[in-house]
Amino acid sequence: MNREFLETLPKGVYFISGIDTNVGKSYATGILARMLAEAGRSVTTQKLVQTGCEGSSEDIELHRRLMGIGATAEDKEMLTAPEIFSYPCSPHLATRIDGREIDFDKIDAATAELTRRYDIVLLEGAGGLMVPLTEELLTIDWVCQKGYPTMLVTSGRLGSINHTLLSLEALEARDMKVTALLYNEYPSLEDKTIEKDTRDYLTTHTDIKIIDIPVVPAV
Repeated sequence: MNREFLETLPKGVYFISGIDTNVGKSYATGILARMLAEAGRSVTTQKLVQTGCEGSSEDIELHRRLMGIGATAEDKEMLTAPEIFSYPCSPHLATRIDGREIDFDKIDAATAELTRRYDIVLLEGAGGLMVPLTEELLTIDWVCQKGYPTMLVTSGRLGSINHTLLSLEALEARDMKVTALLYNEYPSLEDKTIEKDTRDYLTTHTDIKIIDIPVVPAV
């Protein structure tokens, strides 16, 4: 059961990535945080790098609405979104456009402080695993360096089986731990046949815990 899994999830940082762009990674992160809080866990979310924003993180704001809470003290301290770039694109390009590099030490310090205040930190990436953070560094390799267990957001859209298996293969090639597949049911799909078969296939052909991320009204 999801409840038992969430109640017993070990403390620490969990990296949330997606199988593709627009798979609903921010939505799934916010709902998972809500589910963890409802299971009695001390949890917050963080954005690794936010692009396409100025001043504050739209993704963090979405997380809070889905969690049913307002901005936290950590949001106001910029611990949950320490690096924000203005152009809506891959981080390696956004840094070039804004004329400054990602401060990874700043991100690490913010994550460390969040783990001091909360038992669980859901650290959402930007895009998929192979998104470049710099010209030389892919997201997946940064996460591998940190040793963070990963949760992968998937869905029932056509193509999701392919994208999910490719992502899992890339993680396995780096000996990275996958804690769960977050099966995002938002938005509701018209083709229920493909949606059901995708979930059934992933259940049958992987041994990874699947957490259903339901459609719920935003607060």
